[in-house]
Amino acid sequence: MKKILAFFVLALFVIASIAGCGGTQEPAKTQPVNLNISVAASLTDAAGELETLYKTKNAGVTLTNNFASSGTLQKQIEEGAPADLFISAGKSQMDALSQKELIIEESRQDLLGNELVLIAGKDSKITKFEDLTDVSVSTISIGTPETVPAGSYAKETLTNLNLWEQLEPKMVLAKDVRQVLTYVETGNVDAGLVYRTDAATSDKVEIIAAAPAGSSKPIVYPMAVIKDTKYQKEAEDFAAFLTTDEAVKIFEKYGFKVLK
Repeated sequence: MKKILAFFVLALFVIASIAGCGGTQEPAKTQPVNLNISVAASLTDAAGELETLYKTKNAGVTLTNNFASSGTLQKQIEEGAPADLFISAGKSQMDALSQKELIIEESRQDLLGNELVLIAGKDSKITKFEDLTDVSVSTISIGTPETVPAGSYAKETLTNLNLWEQLEPKMVLAKDVRQVLTYVETGNVDAGLVYRTDAATSDKVEIIAAAPAGSSKPIVYPMAVIKDTKYQKEAEDFAAFLTTDEAVKIFEKYGFKVLK
């Protein structure tokens, strides 16, 4: 009888202990989320402002932007670098990831458009694309065509204008479109081809001419969630935010064409 009584006392003690612990247990805290966003270099300014805005509405989410040429970002993702969302300045880089089944296909969409322009220093005497063949123009910068979409568009444009063969010896290739802009700003080259949105960020260069319509493929910025993300919902939420009216205003402020 004493053994049975002792057993019940012990059982009641255990139950009480569990109940006591349960009563004082704090609710589980939501773990902070860090999204790694691989972003084409031409989006640097807009992405910074969008990050600030998004943080004010989503305190538990931190954004880490990785800026580089789209081709470099593509290779990084292929090699397993941390990335939750990819915003490319060219379709071919996104297509390459799609072929390797590295993106969530349902999340892919065309976000933005842009325009290619010829730029030079404020005191330049260049007035049109054809002036680039003049002996007074010794260096021209474009992004490396194999890895930089702006460089690919530039080569295609100059080829269609029947200027590429003459100008190729003058070419100074850059790692991304922002480096092209810097080369022109500092006078290290006589001219360069960049996106209109990049030229708009500088007061040290002048837009000489826009690439003629049809001289290159349409400039489109696709985005997609990376298949290996640990935060698919959060990445999709951020992608959805980039299509909201608030985000659209920021993109348009920097000269991007928002694709509906």
